[in-house]
This record gives sequence, C-alpha cells and structure tokens, in this order.
Amino acid sequence: MLLVTVLAITGGSPAEQQRAKRFVDALARNDYPAMYAELTDAARRARSLQAFTSDHRQAAMLATAVTFAPGAVAEPSDGVVDVPMTVATRIFGTVRATMRLPFDGEGDEAHIAWAPHLAFPGMRRGERLQRTTRLPPRADILARDGTPLARGEDRGSPLGAVASAISGSMDVAPPQRAERLGERGVPADAKVGVSGLERVFDEALTGRPGGVLRAGNRVLATSKPRPAKAVRTTIDPRVQRAAVEALGNQFGGVAALRPRTGEILALVGVAFSGLQPPGSTFKIVTLAGVLEARLAGPNSTYPVQTGTTIEGVEIENADGESCGGSLRLSFAHSCNSVFAPLGVRLGAERLVKTAEAFGFNLDPGIPGAATSKIPQAGEIGDRLAVGSSAIGQGRVQATALQMGWVASTIAGGGMRTQLTLRAGAPTKRTRVLRPTTASTVRAYMESVVKVGTGGAASISGVRVAGKTGTAELKDTSTPECTPTQETECPPPVPDDPTDTDAWFAAFAPADKPRVAVGVLLVENGQGGDTAAPVAKQVLIAGLKATG
Repeated sequence: MLLVTVLAITGGSPAEQQRAKRFVDALARNDYPAMYAELTDAARRARSLQAFTSDHRQAAMLATAVTFAPGAVAEPSDGVVDVPMTVATRIFGTVRATMRLPFDGEGDEAHIAWAPHLAFPGMRRGERLQRTTRLPPRADILARDGTPLARGEDRGSPLGAVASAISGSMDVAPPQRAERLGERGVPADAKVGVSGLERVFDEALTGRPGGVLRAGNRVLATSKPRPAKAVRTTIDPRVQRAAVEALGNQFGGVAALRPRTGEILALVGVAFSGLQPPGSTFKIVTLAGVLEARLAGPNSTYPVQTGTTIEGVEIENADGESCGGSLRLSFAHSCNSVFAPLGVRLGAERLVKTAEAFGFNLDPGIPGAATSKIPQAGEIGDRLAVGSSAIGQGRVQATALQMGWVASTIAGGGMRTQLTLRAGAPTKRTRVLRPTTASTVRAYMESVVKVGTGGAASISGVRVAGKTGTAELKDTSTPECTPTQETECPPPVPDDPTDTDAWFAAFAPADKPRVAVGVLLVENGQGGDTAAPVAKQVLIAGLKATG
C-alpha cells in the first residue's frame, strides 16, 4: 500500500519516462524549445537550438509529415526509452516507427542524449533521412465550357493564343515557394506553375507525388504518384477572346467578371498583377464614401471651375476643363475640382475604410494576384495627399481586376462577392454599402456613359454604367510664365499620351448586371478615349456569354 502511495506522489513512472513523454508531446505540437529543454548539457553544447530546430523541420519536410502522434512511453531499458510514433504524411501515408531516446544521468538528473538521427522516428545512429520523389502527369486546365486551356505534357490548347494569354507558364520554383513545395514532396528540379492559371491552380494540377523515404539505405515508406483530376475554371472562351483582341498589342490588362458570383470570365495581360495609380476610376470609392457619410447627395452643387487649391497647390481638371454643377454631373465629367475637396472632407480614416471595404489592402484570394493598396490613414499625409488619394493619385495603387471588382460591388447592390477562378466554387458575399448608396453610385455611373467622359463605352439598347480614369504618371502642368522684353515664354508642350495611364471600370446592363470589367492601358492616354472602347468590346462579349 505504501508503494502505491509513493508512485502516485512521484507521478507513477521513472523520471526518464516523464521526460521522454514531455519530449514527444512537444514534438507533436512542434514546440522545439520545449523539446530542447529536455536534452543533456552535452547535447545542447553540440547543437544549438537553431540547428536542433532546423534538423527537425528538415526531417519533417523530407517526410512530408503533417502530424506526429506518440504512443505509450515504455519503461527505461539499458538507458533507453522507446516511444512508438505514428507519423501522418502527405505522400507516404502513415509511417509507424519507434523513437529510441537514450538518456544520460541518474533519476531526476537524467536527460535525453540527443543526436541528429533522432530528428525522425525509426532512424539509427549515423543514418540520414532522405527521399526520392517524382510527379504524376500534370492535370489539364479547362475553360468553363470544358475546352482545354492547357493539357498534356506540352500544355497546348485548341484555343491557341486566346488560351496562352491566361494559362501561364511553368518553370523551376522560385526560392520563395521552394520550401512549401518541398513540404508537399515536389522535387526541387520539377517544373511548376509560375504564372497565370498554371500558378493559380498549381497544387490542384500537380496531384500527389510518389517516391521512396529512406533512413540511410533502409526503406521506411514508399508511395506511387497519383494524378489529379482536370480543373475546370470560370474562364469563358468567348469573353477571353474578346479581351485578347481588344487589348491587342497594347500594354495593360483586362479583367471581366460576373457580379453575382464573383466568377472571373477573362484575364488578359497584367490584369491581376500590374499595379498602377487608378486615377478617376477611384472616384467610385470616394463617391461611395461621401454618400455613406452623408457629406453630399443628389441636391449638392459645386462651383464650375477649372481646378481647386489644397494646401496652396493647384489641382486641375483634366485638360483644364471647367466643370462642376450637380454631384451627378461632377462625377460624370470627373471633376477633380469637386472630388479632391470632397476627399478632404471625408478624411483619411473614412477614405481608407471605404477603400478597404471595396477590397484594397485585401488579398484578392487568387494566388499570384497583387494586392491593391492605399496607405493607412495615419500614413497618407496632409490634406493635399488625402485629396490626391481621393482622385486615385498619390500612393494609391490598383490592378485592373481590382477596379473591375469595385464596379462589380456597385453592380451587386453594395455586396462585395469573393473572386474565384474555379467553376462551381461557393459564393461568399460581404455587405460594403447600403443598397441606396450603391443605387445612387450606379445611376451616376450611367451618367458617365450617357453624358460624361465614358461615351465610347455606350452599347445600343443596353444600359451601361462606367467610370473613366486618367492617371498622371508625372507632372503635366505648365509652369506659369509672364513674357518680358528680354525673354519669351516657351511654347506649350503638346499632350503626350505616355504621360498617363488610361482606365475604365464598368458593368452592364446597369439595371440587371451580368458582367463587370476593369481595363488598364499603361501609358496610353485618356480613359475615355482608349480604355472605354476596349471595355465596350469585352462587355458585349460578356453579355452574349451570360445571356
């Protein structure tokens, strides 16, 4: 009876068992410092915590280990404590092996005499864990109608250039992805998707590698490669073709999507990777924020003028145009003289909050896609910087996909729908604006096409809502000059279309939206002149595809 009481007080097992249990329990939760604390002083002198951690992580990566589950800890035998381990791996199935932990010392002073072979269960002193793996044939990428966009070993498609504009390319993994791919068992020299759909769906297309896991020359586990099923995307060949043809040899990007589902119908060029100042297309965001804050409304009016002054700096309207009047007309004619001061009234905090609700500073959820950005409120700067940000200049950066997403959110009645390139993916929607605010913005976007700067996007018999953008890439203002008897003023510098990016964001039909687009043409003039016609072609194709 006395013996039972003593065992209960001391924990019921020798100190070596308790220490071994703490070690393997810490391994199960990847707590390497806790494991390291159970080692002998000699083991810790021989291996730093950093090196110890690296040994275990490298072993886990080689084995593609997901979890380590210890079994019952055995009693010490000849200074060794055996612990059966069950290791769940990504490609080798379940590996069962015994971890044999040697101890030095007596009683409570006994610690684990760790050596590098103990980084993985079942290894013996002097052995190194190693693996050889190979990939199965890569799965096909399909358009939404089942047409192959990339198939077979050569990754060809019957759609030719229309498919290659979105399918992307393959190469050896860049360093920033190598570790993650190694954890999946992908060989270091294997070619993987590095751009386009090949990158977006790389993991799904790769399938499960197969191979052999060895401890020295001994085989611990084997598996066969398992190919993946073809991936059906949301890309519509008709819309994709229209986008390819409309963009032509111009440098930029075109994105088309379905507002209700967030499905991306077409991506061409740098549509989801190229970040540029969005110019006046960002006024959609500013207008929404102003309306939500009730700082302006349909009855608001503004002076007709060619520009405005903020912090002593002149902000001009495009081409020095005189505009103003109602809020609707000011938006339709893209008056900087109205929207820069409105942005200042809205303030940095509310401007940034509104932009983030539309998806800025948010990972779009598409691997390889750039995140559109606006500085945090405390980092934007003074009133001039806030006003510049409100008209899509300053340090605001966006992709064509992002501005198509903004238009799609207005089309969806103020609901932001999660973007997807996988057909049949579940739809996730987030309320961004009050329905009444979204309805007003939609009506004002219609005016842009009807009577404003976006007339080139009008489609006969279809209500189109849109917004132009012309983002300045450098200062295009003409310095003031007063001629004297000794000097003459230099002649005015003619407009150079490479000084600006051209943008257009739109959706149609405005009353029952089925397709939204975002267009960016880098260094290509004004949005109403060059980007709006591109958007029109893609909208027409999108309406036919979704009708």
